[in-house]
Order: sequence, then C-alpha cells, then structure tokens
Amino acid sequence: MITVVGESLIDLVGSAGERTFAALPGGSPANVAVGLARLGNQVTLATHLGDDTLGRLVREHLEHSGVRIRILPGAKEPTSLAIATLDTDGVADYDFRVAWDIHEPPVLDDSCRAVHTGSLATTLAPGADVLEAFLAAERARGAVTLSLDPNIRPSLLPSRTEVVARVERQVAMVDVVKVSTEDLRLLYPGEKDTEVARRWLASGPALVVVTRGGAGACAVTAAGEVRQPASRVDAVDTVGAGDAFTAGILDWLGQAGLLGGARRGQLAGLDRTALGDLLRTASVIAGITCTRQGAEPPTRTEVAA
Repeated sequence: MITVVGESLIDLVGSAGERTFAALPGGSPANVAVGLARLGNQVTLATHLGDDTLGRLVREHLEHSGVRIRILPGAKEPTSLAIATLDTDGVADYDFRVAWDIHEPPVLDDSCRAVHTGSLATTLAPGADVLEAFLAAERARGAVTLSLDPNIRPSLLPSRTEVVARVERQVAMVDVVKVSTEDLRLLYPGEKDTEVARRWLASGPALVVVTRGGAGACAVTAAGEVRQPASRVDAVDTVGAGDAFTAGILDWLGQAGLLGGARRGQLAGLDRTALGDLLRTASVIAGITCTRQGAEPPTRTEVAA
C-alpha cells in the first residue's frame, strides 16, 4: 500500500482569453494518488477537503478511481481552487486560491510500503512544517520508501532563497525525487539539470528523476545514469502529466519489489537497463494523460494497449 500526502483541489481549466472554464478535480498529490489507483495499487490519500460542493466533486472523483481518503486534522477551510489557463500548446499557467493548514501528519498503516508527497503540501506553511517533521521522523524510522516531487508554484512561495533551503532539506530526507526542468530553472537559474540531479543524489536520495517535457527525462542512481526521449502523442493539454509520470515511477518500483525501507540499497543499485525501462513506462503513462483534458491518468489496461 502507498500513502500519498498533500492537497486536493478543483482545477478551473480554460484557454487564454476565453471566459469558459471546466471544473476538474486536481491537486498534484491527489493526481498521483489517482494515477496509482488506476494502475491497480492500494492507495490512501491523506488530505484536506472542505465540506462543500467542490469538496464533494473531488471526493467522488477520488473514490471512483479507487483512492481511499483520509482527512487530516486541521483548520476548517473551503476546498482549494486552482485556475489553470492554457496556452496554444496546452501548457498551463496557474493561479491559486489555496490553504494548507493541517495540524497533524498521517498515521501510517502497517501495510504501507511508500509515502509520496510534494507540491504545495511541502512548501506552503503552516502545513509544510508539519509534513517536513513527518518526513524527518519517517526517514529515521526507515520503514517506508519516501518520495518527493517539489512541483514549485512560484506565485505562492516566499523568496527563492527560502524555497531552495526548504527543498534541499526535504530532498535529503527522501529516497526518490522526481523534479521537472521547469522547477530546477526556478530553483537554480543557469545550472544544468543533470548537475543538480547528481548533487541532490549525493545529499541523500537513492534515485533522482528529471522530467524535461517534450525532451524526455533522465534518471540518476549511484549505479547508473540514463536519458529517455518522450512518448510522441497528440497532446490536448499537459495538466497532470508530471503527476502521472510520478505515479508511473512509483508503480514501476512497486512492480519490481523495490518499495519499503529495506529495499533502499537495491533502489540505489538500479542500473542503466532498469532505469531505461522505468523511464519508458512512466513516459507512456504521462503521454496518455496528455491526450485528455485535465488530470486523467490511464488504467493498466490502457497502458498495456
């Protein structure tokens, strides 16, 4: 079983200059949970949802996909909202109406083998401080694989110096990091993504994956480094594509028996052949998601087809 911790929200998705928006369930951690569940994994999403119309829409979407929902103790806030405006290439620019004020982290079931988090949940105070302490405690306990996608949202963040410091602390606590080149350009302007990936790897993780949009992805472990081109698809939009890629990574690791604290050494030993297969699988999953409006990742049957 995999536990995902983080925000659930509604994406209002529309094209630049248009007045009509579609209300689609989203939130990076919620999207990852849906992606994992549709691939057949047992998934719990620890999150915040308001007791309102938007919250009910998100809840129905999650439950229909097979995600178990656990509401974290925290302030009584309405369900969060993200306004995604698409350019002519289907790339989204986001504006957020979001709060992340949780008071306690999740309590993990004994069957849990991995925890994934990231995005607003690990950067937006005060909830981010709760989650960071949780990651540190779980790293010390050593029972589960810890996964992070920083998924930087600059419109909601403090100074770049503060964000870099927080992200680097969290990267050093986890086993798997997935990050986009867009995120890395915000964190480290002018630096090569592969150089950052190697530096992050040396700070603690066993696996670092960098996604490059249409240019593909690369993965780095102590045992190897590989680059993989992107799947070629007729994209409708890119909403949720990175989250689908993350779900693909975690699903591949689960299928390979590499989730759980005791598997960390094997995870760090993934060679070029294994990394290439991991990236190809995740790329297909993300590519299918790009052919649909909103964050709608595929099932395992669709991936096989």
